[in-house]
Amino acid sequence: QVQLVESGGGLVQAGGSLRLSCAASGIIFRINAMGWYRQAPGKQREFVARITSDGSTNYAYSVKGRFTISRDGAKNTVYLQMNSLTPDDTAVYYCTVERPPTTYWGQGTQVSVSS
Repeated sequence: QVQLVESGGGLVQAGGSLRLSCAASGIIFRINAMGWYRQAPGKQREFVARITSDGSTNYAYSVKGRFTISRDGAKNTVYLQMNSLTPDDTAVYYCTVERPPTTYWGQGTQVSVSS
């Protein structure tokens, strides 16, 4: 089992920044990738960003150029730096860990962006 603890969410004005963190513990070897998804009210959960064990990254088109995902292997922690936030970024953000054949999910952290 893998346990995930997220932090860093909150309320910010449009144009502001937040940094989300997600620390993994438990069975943390053979992790292929870590990432972030989000779910806005009334919408389906959507992919935000992903980083593999070798450092390769990919982003949703809607956040590319504004969000940066990074990973500290020694701390088993993944970060999501979010800049130039807009109200459309308001959502619950979920951390994920891909350890085949299972993907583990965090409990979610709320990000709210006011206009």
